[in-house]
Amino acid sequence: MPSIANLAAQALQRRIIDREFPNGSALPSQRELAEQLSISRASLREAISTLEALGLVRTQPGKGVFVTAGSRPDPAHPPRGIANMTPQALIEFRAVLEPAWASLAARHIDAEGLAQLEAIQTGMEHALKACDLVMAADWDLQFHLLLAELCGNPGLASIANQFSEQISHSLRLPFSDPAGVWEPADEHRRIIAAISAGDTAAAGAAMRAHLSAAARRVGIDSPEF
Repeated sequence: MPSIANLAAQALQRRIIDREFPNGSALPSQRELAEQLSISRASLREAISTLEALGLVRTQPGKGVFVTAGSRPDPAHPPRGIANMTPQALIEFRAVLEPAWASLAARHIDAEGLAQLEAIQTGMEHALKACDLVMAADWDLQFHLLLAELCGNPGLASIANQFSEQISHSLRLPFSDPAGVWEPADEHRRIIAAISAGDTAAAGAAMRAHLSAAARRVGIDSPEF
């Protein structure tokens, strides 16, 4: 079930798409938005952070939050609360871990795990068809965290859970490029195919290609390990 913050982000996303909040306009104050959405300011700040990573809004300190639909977030200035990790640092961090998750998942995968991956992939594709980037990014996170769980290594799974907020932020950034929103889902399909075949080398390679493409979509250097 989506979190309160994600539900709020979806509601604001719809109002931006419907041009209730036109491109370039300022969102109402946090107090007003929190009252409208019946949520706490903490949940609202999390929702705005999500929209900012997706390129839908941008926070200008001392001025407010402005609609920037279709704009890329500034890689040099990630939202607060991302443990001081820039997008470059995040993609490098993921490049060390995630190919191992995929390779080990290919070694340990069973029918139940494969069905879980397929269900998440279907959810992500349905969200993309509905132009719901908030939920597409949420399904994307579930896909990557499930790979960590399926890898069969408790230590690697623990790292995934510990850094889920940072991974989530990194996953949202590529969705700010409207021309490439389907690319992550297509790359997931190739990862699933390799895992389903039990091909550990191909699964790791497919994940490395996925991360390299994600870096390109965000406009940062591709991690090479």
